Amino acid sequence: MDVSTALAPLLVSADELLIADVLRLAAAAGVVPEIARDLSSALRSWPSAPVILIGSDLADEVALLHAPRRPDVHVVGHGPVPDGLFRSALQAGAENVAELPLSETWLIELLTDVGDGASVPGVTIGVVGGSGGAGATVFAAALALGCRPFGSTLLVDADPLGAGVDRVLGLESLDGVRWDALLQATGRLSARSLRQTLPQRDGLAVLTWPVDRANSLQAFAMREVLSAGRRGFDTLVLDLPRHPDQVIDEVLARCDHIVLVSTLTVPAVTSASRVARRLPPGTQRHLVTRGGHAGVSPGEVSKLLGVPLLSAMADQRGLDESVNLGAGPIRSRRGALSRAARECAGLLLEGRAVGA
Repeated sequence: MDVSTALAPLLVSADELLIADVLRLAAAAGVVPEIARDLSSALRSWPSAPVILIGSDLADEVALLHAPRRPDVHVVGHGPVPDGLFRSALQAGAENVAELPLSETWLIELLTDVGDGASVPGVTIGVVGGSGGAGATVFAAALALGCRPFGSTLLVDADPLGAGVDRVLGLESLDGVRWDALLQATGRLSARSLRQTLPQRDGLAVLTWPVDRANSLQAFAMREVLSAGRRGFDTLVLDLPRHPDQVIDEVLARCDHIVLVSTLTVPAVTSASRVARRLPPGTQRHLVTRGGHAGVSPGEVSKLLGVPLLSAMADQRGLDESVNLGAGPIRSRRGALSRAARECAGLLLEGRAVGA
């Protein structure tokens, strides 16, 4: 199959007026969709198309086709659409029904992301502390820095009550969009907009909180950030709070990897065991320990928690001073934190080429 065809959005419709409208919107988005006017043509491109638009004229037939379930399938029609169309959309595995012309802006943004986004979604890595003071935020910041050789990286501060990843990295003075601007959004978030408006430096973008931060995340905003982030970046690193929360539990379930950070004291391991029990079992879970061997050994912690050990790092001298001076958590590649972060990034992103 031709590469350009494989990366083109697929429109399944025989309605010439609808086809003309979608082609007009696609031209505004800078993409050329593949048109399938019959079901056999649709099936050939169904697995490879980044986005599938099913015309309302063929939605009933596609629903009876029982094509393989996949993400990024949408039904498009001229509004107002009949109520029965929503049932057909559900049976076809579509995420929503878009009415034209009301949804024209949404559709242009969707198609723009297809033309601008990566063909392979970014890897999502959640970092959560096993106890207070475990150093999860600092490790998340260091891990994000370690992921940069594998492509563009987004570090998301998902803890409204945390220290702030921008302050840990010394990026708080950079201009850009913070969470307060996104929490009020109601439409689809463009991957291109996210990349262009966030504070960033040296291949690392950061989504964090303003000084006057909100008390909690909103589920819609978090879903949009994760979706746009996976389309627009090679890697997402999420600094997550350890306290139970419905939004955070949903985020954990969407992660490709979850890194649990724990120190080696008995109280810390006891707390980490409670956090470990909350982690979704279907996700790849990893343990990073910090500290000397005066308490429980890293191997014993891994065994007690039932979480495979990814890295055991020693405490690093001068870390607090480095952060306080705005130099970030990594001042030297030889430091324990830098070595652990690079090691973990290599293991978690193994096999992914730069810009994949």
